[in-house]
Amino acid sequence: MTNMSLVTTFILTGLPHAPELDTFLFGIFLVIYVLTVVGNFLILLVIIVNPHLHTPMYYFLTNLSFIDMWYSTVTVPKMLMTLVSPGGSPISFHSCVAQFYSFDFLGSTECFLYTVMSYDRFLAISCPLRYASMMSGRTCAILATTTWLSGSVHSAVQTTPTFRLPFCGPNQIQHYICDAPSVLKLACADTSTVEMVIFVNIGVVALGCFFLIVLSYVSIVHSILKIRTSEGRWRAFQTCASHCIVVLCFYVPLVFIYLRPGSKEAMDRIVAVFYTVMTPLLNPVVYTLRNKDVKKALLKLKDKVMYSQSKWSLQCRLAHLKTRVLNSII
Repeated sequence: MTNMSLVTTFILTGLPHAPELDTFLFGIFLVIYVLTVVGNFLILLVIIVNPHLHTPMYYFLTNLSFIDMWYSTVTVPKMLMTLVSPGGSPISFHSCVAQFYSFDFLGSTECFLYTVMSYDRFLAISCPLRYASMMSGRTCAILATTTWLSGSVHSAVQTTPTFRLPFCGPNQIQHYICDAPSVLKLACADTSTVEMVIFVNIGVVALGCFFLIVLSYVSIVHSILKIRTSEGRWRAFQTCASHCIVVLCFYVPLVFIYLRPGSKEAMDRIVAVFYTVMTPLLNPVVYTLRNKDVKKALLKLKDKVMYSQSKWSLQCRLAHLKTRVLNSII
C-alpha cells in the first residue's frame, strides 16, 4: 500500500460526553470489556474441553466467541484511552490502518457467521432427520473457513482504497476508532469513488446477509408453528426471539451508520457503541449461558478447577508437613 500521506499520527477524539463523566464512563466500559473477554473466553474453553458440545452449533459458537473477544479488543481499549486523554488519544498512521482493517475484518466475518448460524438452526429445526449428514464436520469447516476468507476480502476492498488517499491535515478523527466515514472526511482528495465502493460493499454484505437471516428465521418460525405442544412452541420462540434481538442490535446500527445519506458524527459514535461494545457482551449470554448444556459444562469445569486446587493445596500441605518432620528428626 503506497503511503502518500503527510499525516503520521491521527487523534481519536472519542465519544461525545461531558468531561465530568470521564471516570464514570471509563469504569462502565472497562467492566463491560472485562466481562466480554472473560465471558467469551469461558464459552470458548468450555466448548473445546467438553466432548458433548462438539456439535455444529457449538462449533460456530466457538468462532463467534473468538471473534467477539478480538472485536472488543480492537475497539474498546482505544475508547478507554480517549476517556483518560482530554485532548484525544493519538494513533499512528499504520496503527490506524491496522485497526481499520481489523475492525472491518472481524465485523464482516461476524456478519457472515450470523448468516451461517441461522442456516444451521434452520436445518436443525426444519430437517432434523437429515441434519447430521447435511451439516457434517467437513461442511462446518468449509462454512467457517469461507466466512473468515470472505471477511478478509471484504475488509481489504475497503481498507486499500481508503488509505491510498492523501491525508495532509487536519488529523482529528471524530470517533473512538478508525472507521470509514470518519477517516474519509480527513482525506485531501475527492473521496466520492471510495465512498461509493464502501457503500456498495457494505450494502451488499449487510443487506444480503440480513435478508438470508430473515429468510432462515421465517422458515424456522413456520416449522415451530407445527410443533404440537404449546410449551415446545414457546421455548422455541423464546430462543429465536433472543437470537433475533442480538442480530438486530448488530445490523440496525450498522445500516444506520453506513447506508444512510449524510452523516452526523456525534450520533454515529453513540450508535456504534451498540455493535462494537454491547453485541459482543450479549452474545455469550443469549447464545450460550442460557443453554442448559453449557450451564452443565460450566459447572463441571468449575468442579474440576476446584478439585484440582484442593488437591494441589493438600499436596502442598503434606509436603510442608513432611519437611517439618524431617527437620525435627535432623
